[in-house]
Amino acid sequence: MRSLLRLCPLLVVLGLLFGAGPALAGKRVALVLANSAYQHAPSLANPVNDGVVMAKMLKEAGFDLVESRHDLQTPDMRRVLRDFADAARDADIAVVYYAGHGIEVEGANYLIPVDARLERDTDVYDEALTLDRVLVAVEPAKRLRLVILDACRDNPFGKRMKRTIAARGIGRGLAQVEPSSPNTLIAYSAKAGFTAQDGDGANSPFTVALSKHLTTPGLDVGRAFGFVRDDVLKSTGNKQEPFVYGSLGGEDVPLVPVKVAAVAPAANPQADIRRDYELALQVGSGPAWEAFLAQHPDGFYASLAKLQLEKIGAEQAHAAAIEKAKQAEAERDRLAALGAQKEAQAKAAADAKAAEQAQLAAQKEQAQQQAAAAEQQRVNLAAAAPSAAPAGTASPAGTNVASLTPAIAPADLNRSVQTELGRVGCFSGQVDGNWNTSSQRSLSQFNRYAGTRLDVTVASTDALDTVKAKQSRVCPLVCEHGFKADGDKCARIVCREGYAVNDDNECEKQRAAKPAKPATAKRDDGDERPGRQRRQSGGAADGYGAAAGIAAAGGGRATSGGQVYCNNTGCRPVHRGCRLEYRGGGGPGYDANVEVCY
Repeated sequence: MRSLLRLCPLLVVLGLLFGAGPALAGKRVALVLANSAYQHAPSLANPVNDGVVMAKMLKEAGFDLVESRHDLQTPDMRRVLRDFADAARDADIAVVYYAGHGIEVEGANYLIPVDARLERDTDVYDEALTLDRVLVAVEPAKRLRLVILDACRDNPFGKRMKRTIAARGIGRGLAQVEPSSPNTLIAYSAKAGFTAQDGDGANSPFTVALSKHLTTPGLDVGRAFGFVRDDVLKSTGNKQEPFVYGSLGGEDVPLVPVKVAAVAPAANPQADIRRDYELALQVGSGPAWEAFLAQHPDGFYASLAKLQLEKIGAEQAHAAAIEKAKQAEAERDRLAALGAQKEAQAKAAADAKAAEQAQLAAQKEQAQQQAAAAEQQRVNLAAAAPSAAPAGTASPAGTNVASLTPAIAPADLNRSVQTELGRVGCFSGQVDGNWNTSSQRSLSQFNRYAGTRLDVTVASTDALDTVKAKQSRVCPLVCEHGFKADGDKCARIVCREGYAVNDDNECEKQRAAKPAKPATAKRDDGDERPGRQRRQSGGAADGYGAAAGIAAAGGGRATSGGQVYCNNTGCRPVHRGCRLEYRGGGGPGYDANVEVCY
């Protein structure tokens, strides 16, 4: 076994050398179009400058062909796209970048040449080029077809254009698209329906971010656009959000592959210890780490092994605390069901609360242990392994070696996750970058309804990518009595004078109050009333909506009806004599709110 382990570095190097050949040999072509000098509209300052930056970046990235043209009229743009389609026939990657004016008419997107007049809405069919025509030009590429549009500006043509049909819509910005061809991405400088900013400098904020991240060697193009989005949001004060439409497969697709030097790895005196450490890491159990420490009691990897043991201990304490909390809760429910005395119920409730606190403490301890282990690994690897592979180079399969790549600032990552949670209806707080209890509860709510198991104690890039992938509301909207659904919010129902909201959440004319009959008897039945009567006179339903950013009715009204329940399939009223109760769980095909009728 030890001899086989010693061969691992050689096998890895050979695999990288032979595996890197096709990625480096693939043909990459690009077309850069920039229109600034419009003849029948105000000129744009930045597109030509943006085109120069993008063309230079792609040439320095080693693209086989970079065609750069600017201020093209309609026939010239059509001819350039036709010639580029011929160049893309034997290419693996084809990229088209366009900066200038774009417009959306009746749900279709058009790129506008500099000689376009667009006096009527139907002129776009003759004087402009559709986005579909650009997609045809990149379609022959085998591995990646990428179209980048910095054309979401406030367009002057749309304001003065005459409508030949009054009902024909001319949108703001560009319309959302869904590419029909596989391995195709369409990147907008601003989300569909929104406009982008030109910025105060010579280049737009979108192009500046592209020049920083898009051609990073080895960086997957999807993750590169994620970094571009974060930079633009930060530089524009969250006013402009780039968006990418389309999808790729599970394999990373970088625009610039990592070049692997064909040299043998430098000799490492701790190579045997490291291989033993990686083997113990693959097993991941306490006995495996104890065996490693028995063989290697001192040194850098021994310190890492001790941290791994501490993390396992924290996880076991967490599991034990959860089990104890479940037992205490079951005992509390049993005593309540058997009608135990108040003292026994209070003791069971106190035990359950103590178990819950122990569970929270164990979770906190686990998070601290994991953070300490990760930080210790990062510091020790940076100090003791100078010959390690550079950041961004793939590690051998099955190992968990700490990454040295700089991470996103925590506050920025927190704000991005909070923003995305609010978009899918799971967060209603202030986007302030503070990952507090409200933010953790919102991410936990997302886990229930999306069927995920994200770690809620911290905001992570995995959480950000998972929430961003959801295109519509995830957490349902529940409106209490006296409120109705108004888009993504609950609005109070206001009745005219003499009318009041009834149990069916409708305005009903109030009847004159009858004089109260004199009381013939007075009795304080307290807890002796039947269970059905006590339930009907109880307070409001559980405040489940608050955890998901859902508005609920206030006051102490009994929730015997009048609620409205909304999820991604629509809204419906809760049946009369019923109310919603939160039963936990949730996820695709199963709602956590259940109607309970009395």
